[in-house]
Amino acid sequence: TLVAASRLLELQPLGPAAAGTDAAAIVIALGPAFGTALDATLLGLPHGQVLGALMAGIREEGMRPRVIKVYATSDCGFVGHTGARLSGSGIAIGIQSKGTTVIHQRDLDPLNNLELFPQAPNLTLESYRVIGRNAAKYARGAPVLPVPVQIDNMARLKYIVKTTILHLRETAEVVAE
Repeated sequence: TLVAASRLLELQPLGPAAAGTDAAAIVIALGPAFGTALDATLLGLPHGQVLGALMAGIREEGMRPRVIKVYATSDCGFVGHTGARLSGSGIAIGIQSKGTTVIHQRDLDPLNNLELFPQAPNLTLESYRVIGRNAAKYARGAPVLPVPVQIDNMARLKYIVKTTILHLRETAEVVAE
């Protein structure tokens, strides 16, 4: 099977992520299969484009994205919480390979977050760009924007089997600490 070039995402490992000190940095914490074992969200959005949209949103607000990959868990809340703990600004975006996304803050509990976007099939590239902007706005203490989503009341039913399969694939990439 050929994979379109727009779906490819090349991530270069640089070693273990350390706590950041840059107050203008927003961490984007990727789930363990993001861009490697899996290459697109539940809706079929290429991971490279999703990551690009998140980074563009962060930059639009004058902040800097920092990308890390979390291998210890496939849980979106814990991926985001890990990113927030390593973020110089204390704010992170956690994203699973299927597209479920969270904006997290360092001093919040793992399952308590600033914003949660659990319906990945309803998120577009524009949604991810605004999520990036909102993460930067939280770090700056500015009011956030409404995140645009597609309305599909049948999404949960249409994607339940695919969601389960993608989550199992993501979980297979977890590396115990």
